[in-house]
Amino acid sequence: MQNRFTLFFTALLLAPLAALHAADFRLASALSDHMVLQREKPVAVWGWADAGETVTVAFAGQSKSATAGTDGKWSLKLDALAASTESRTLIVTGKDGHKVEVQDVLVGEVWLGSGQSNMAMTVAGCYHFDAEKASAKYPLIRHFRESSGPSEMPQAEGKGAWQICTPENVGGFSAALYFFGREIHKEVGVPVGLINTSVGGTPIESWVAAEVQSSDPETKANYDTRLETFLKFDPVQAPALHQKQIAIWKKASEKAKAEGKPFVTPAPKDPLAMWKLKGGPSGLYNGKVVNLVPYTLSGMLWYQGEGNAGSNAGLYHKQLTQLVTSWRTLWQDEVPFAWVQLPNYTSPGEGWPRMRESMLKTLALPKTGMAITIDLGDAKDIHPKNKQGVGKRLSYWALGTVYGKNVPAISGPLPAGSTISGNAITVSFKRTNGGLKSITGGPLTGFQIAGADQQWKPAEAKIVGETVVVSNAEVAQPVAVRYAWKDWPDYSLANGVGLPASPFRTDDWPVPTAKK
Repeated sequence: MQNRFTLFFTALLLAPLAALHAADFRLASALSDHMVLQREKPVAVWGWADAGETVTVAFAGQSKSATAGTDGKWSLKLDALAASTESRTLIVTGKDGHKVEVQDVLVGEVWLGSGQSNMAMTVAGCYHFDAEKASAKYPLIRHFRESSGPSEMPQAEGKGAWQICTPENVGGFSAALYFFGREIHKEVGVPVGLINTSVGGTPIESWVAAEVQSSDPETKANYDTRLETFLKFDPVQAPALHQKQIAIWKKASEKAKAEGKPFVTPAPKDPLAMWKLKGGPSGLYNGKVVNLVPYTLSGMLWYQGEGNAGSNAGLYHKQLTQLVTSWRTLWQDEVPFAWVQLPNYTSPGEGWPRMRESMLKTLALPKTGMAITIDLGDAKDIHPKNKQGVGKRLSYWALGTVYGKNVPAISGPLPAGSTISGNAITVSFKRTNGGLKSITGGPLTGFQIAGADQQWKPAEAKIVGETVVVSNAEVAQPVAVRYAWKDWPDYSLANGVGLPASPFRTDDWPVPTAKK
């Protein structure tokens, strides 16, 4: 059974991966009306025609030709284009009157966004939607939603359409992508295309190629377990099981209410619906990522992690590394890649702190960035509404690193090492941008310190230059420091422009995962 999912990854780079109707003269779905093409890079254009048919693409004074292979697939690259706000037509012609015209094409910056529900969350679900809707008059910002479902095998073709940013359309845009793209558009001054391929409630395993997961000793066992669970799922029995889960959840909710206790556990999701939505491991990679290749991009954004926090948070650093490197390999382009670190939220166990740690560690990859959002969450809602802040912080990283713009800071402070001296530990930071400071103006909080006994004590923390000196009178020989190490932490440290520091720890001691 595993052979259905174990793919030869290197063969995916250029080859068409699904059965096609070769006689249907067409372009890939993402190459459609209102699209934005990437500026200043050779631009990929691809589609299908009769085997052996010569296809010519004309755009912006260029004319390039390619020949369809035996499977009908053809592809070519236009020479790099300058940014343009002019509405132009891309014309594709073949034999016997075959012709496709793509209308209202702009040239600018193109970003792909992926992940689970917080990337899928729309502008309509965010703070101040009425005001955002009224002001969404940005005809040079375009949004493409990849609407295909999961697949057991990689698919060469997808589904979707480009929409122009208008008050009527913006409500359905990915909020994180839109608020990011709006900042890029304002500051860089060129059209912006946003490609949204995301699905709520999905683990990272759904988004990474089967061959990548199954061939790595660190992720193979997890992949095999996920695959076995998927294949054993019984869609006939699922509805009855879901009703039992709902009944248990309601009973627990009513009990907590009667006792006057908070109850933030979300209702159990319909397992049949989720099974259909995300497929097996690699299902969304096959159905919603491969078909977007080789659309030319400026960079990629990722907002996910909630779906892995309760089970394998310690593995996530490896998995996120796999996702970044394998997607770059798939596109044959080491594009800039950033993600959103999980915000503050009430969740049992230490899964969320470990997810934040995994995301912090993955910054070791080149040309990567992270939006720290430890202050933008909601204790009772896993879908915080302040996506404006998320988009702004992602844009700081992109504007400062990709576009060379002068920004307040590309992120909040990041730990840069620690030293032990006597009864204190000194933690160094980078990205201090104007110096470290307390968010409240008062004493620093949220720091803990421990000795070799691994007993954590609240710590006194003082800013000294670009360091924080941490101590506790009860810990004579400290070994490790943690900061904001909780699902809903006490946080206090920021850089000179007010961006919060990333949670971190200096130890590698075992920590519990969330209870199911």
